[in-house]
Amino acid sequence: MNATRLLASSFALSALLLTGCQHSKPQPLPATIKVHNGETFGTLEVNDPKFFTLIDLTAPIQKLASGFDWSEGPIWIKQGGYLVFSDVPSNTVYRWKEGEGVSVYLQPSGYTGAEPRGGEPGSNGLTTDSQGRLVLCEHGDRRVGRVEKSGKHVTLADKFNGKRFNSPNDLAYKSNGDLYFTDPPYGLVGNVDDPKKEITFQGVYRLKPNGEVTLLTDKMTRPNGIAFSPDEKTLYVANSDPKQAVWMAYDVKPDGTIADGRVFFDATQFVGPAKKGLPDGLKVDAAGNLFATGPGGVFVFSPDGKHLGTINTGEATANCGWGGDGSTLYITADMFLCRIKTKTKGKGF
Repeated sequence: MNATRLLASSFALSALLLTGCQHSKPQPLPATIKVHNGETFGTLEVNDPKFFTLIDLTAPIQKLASGFDWSEGPIWIKQGGYLVFSDVPSNTVYRWKEGEGVSVYLQPSGYTGAEPRGGEPGSNGLTTDSQGRLVLCEHGDRRVGRVEKSGKHVTLADKFNGKRFNSPNDLAYKSNGDLYFTDPPYGLVGNVDDPKKEITFQGVYRLKPNGEVTLLTDKMTRPNGIAFSPDEKTLYVANSDPKQAVWMAYDVKPDGTIADGRVFFDATQFVGPAKKGLPDGLKVDAAGNLFATGPGGVFVFSPDGKHLGTINTGEATANCGWGGDGSTLYITADMFLCRIKTKTKGKGF
């Protein structure tokens, strides 16, 4: 990336928060952010009795914090017992911990350029690698990056065939260390028509540990959330296109590439003012059930694509992630961070 050395150093200094060190000047929270005491909101919609095996009908959706511009990418940090998540427009990763509330975790999180810019410059999807290091989709810098334990920032991938990515959006590791990620245009100021866009399509990619980047598909119009089934034989990818609001399922071949793409579920009929949002972030539980944000909230699907029910937040819901002992689903819904207790556990817990 073409970030200046000065700003790269600023990024690394801010990233010291990731190591558990105290920043010399803790950054104050914006005045808009409010910590909640578990106030409940939203509803549960049941389409199939199996929904009751995953979520208790009386389980409340709890507000934990509000006042963010667009919350995204919740990921649980097991070593510290806390959640981190992106606020994309504010170029910030926040930290939430039970009993402590919200604090600034990393700033800047996705754009280290010298020129002020609008749009969605910050990090979006977050994950951790096998060593517990934070890995980020960085919209503004148009790359996938990692923060080392020392606080140093490392670019993992910023180009395909010599051309800069659009704005990596969400990501998922395969157990062999390969990183799969999506690259829609949402982080570009001009979106798909931005003059700085270098790649003509919106791709899904694989990044191998040796740095090799492979294009897996360029056939999706707005690839977004991404996750593997527990056996890693299926790759799910959300398509955030109001005209084709679908979740795709791809067979994962022995060489790690994908084939036989098929529509897992089509939510286009739900798109509209009554149900805010589009297919976005998604996660899988240990049994292979899919928890996928879409119009109105979090859709819950069985592994065979049956819509079991929806966790309706009433907001444009961006993403979700497992946390705690693995049975709590944390949800980023527009300005809110919220959670719901489930009867299942997330993949990896």
